[in-house]
Amino acid sequence: MKKPQGEDMRKAIKWISELREANPGENLNALIEKASVQFGLSPKDSEFLIRFFTEEQP
Repeated sequence: MKKPQGEDMRKAIKWISELREANPGENLNALIEKASVQFGLSPKDSEFLIRFFTEEQP
């Protein structure tokens, strides 16, 4: 897995991770959508986040 590029992407990953830890039942796609708007991410960045969070699971 490639490392995330850019400060906004790192902030989005941290934000999503913290929310998922606090609310394990939260919908991942909804969180990614919110993060994309909040951090000004591109559709390509959103796709990366989906892969990042789904592939991290063992």
